[in-house]
Amino acid sequence: MLHSFLNLLFPRTCTSCHQPLQLNEALICTDCRFELPKTDSHIHPDEKIINRFAGKVLLKHVFSYLKFVKGGRTQQLMHALKYKGKQEVGLLLGQWYGAELKQLGFDKEFDLLIPIPLHKSRLKSRGYNQAACFAQGLATGLEIAMSEDTLVRNHQTVTQIHKSRYERFENMQGVFELKDVSFVRDKHLVLVDDTLTTGATIEACALALLEANPASISVITAAVAY
Repeated sequence: MLHSFLNLLFPRTCTSCHQPLQLNEALICTDCRFELPKTDSHIHPDEKIINRFAGKVLLKHVFSYLKFVKGGRTQQLMHALKYKGKQEVGLLLGQWYGAELKQLGFDKEFDLLIPIPLHKSRLKSRGYNQAACFAQGLATGLEIAMSEDTLVRNHQTVTQIHKSRYERFENMQGVFELKDVSFVRDKHLVLVDDTLTTGATIEACALALLEANPASISVITAAVAY
């Protein structure tokens, strides 16, 4: 009764479609959950995703959970996570995807999840790192470790919007620093981000990690823009 009364006063809506949630639903309604545009790139490797890094940096796996389509369900979720303070969206998506990856045995393959870091000024203004939210969910679903201290972003870059692929890569040169080489050496590392676009930021992070001679580097993102 109390939950029903509170829901009348403060109606809960789906983060994706904005329709009212049922009492047994949280954040994302059942319809939207089953209609999420999954890539299934962890089952069937997607060349459109993998080729963003071809010839640039050696990665073992590149997985993205959802397809990002303008105006679609995924955009609503990513916007809520990144700009509306809905950290729990990242956690939930990470848990769901982590559980799928664990079913296929990736928990035995990966050692450490590393979210793409924000610069301290951006972190202070936003209050959280959206990539870390998704990574924490993945860590829960996969039951493996996550570290937010392995990589540090030393410089705040100007916006990447309207830059070419090469300009974005140039913009990221020298931005990331590896804090503890011995901590990641010989480990199977996974870089985690919210949305994969050109891949320039992830590439810069991977190149910084390669200085420590890890066993391998993979990438997992919550969404990918085609």
